Amino acid sequence: MIKGLQRTEPVKFILMNSTGCRNPDLGEKVSFVETCVVGLIRQLVPPHADNERAVEHLRQVIGSEDSSVACGVEWVAVRPDSLVDEQQVSEYRVCPSPTRSAIFNSGKSSRINVAHFMVELVTDEILWRTWKGKTPVIYNV
Repeated sequence: MIKGLQRTEPVKFILMNSTGCRNPDLGEKVSFVETCVVGLIRQLVPPHADNERAVEHLRQVIGSEDSSVACGVEWVAVRPDSLVDEQQVSEYRVCPSPTRSAIFNSGKSSRINVAHFMVELVTDEILWRTWKGKTPVIYNV
């Protein structure tokens, strides 16, 4: 290893994903129609399939919670809903799973709130431990 690149702590990796990517570990269920629409989106919008593959890699290859420490990487996949522009950070809530349909009843997530949450993840160790190896969903209040 090159001198100076050795780390004593794991790397913190944050993936910005979307509520359209379900986390099967949590038993997230959607309607048959929504499953069909997401399947169509997967075929027509390549970034969605990339999002699904990225979070699956984190979940299955890197691992979740404490198992990710063994490879030197800890991760969180933040799943905002429909992104909107706002000028200032506002109230937002973070949930383990979507509380609404990403396709038929999406919520709003301002880009500035998503950025704020991601910075808080990196700088607040308690918040990081809460969401490490998980796929939180963020909604504006």
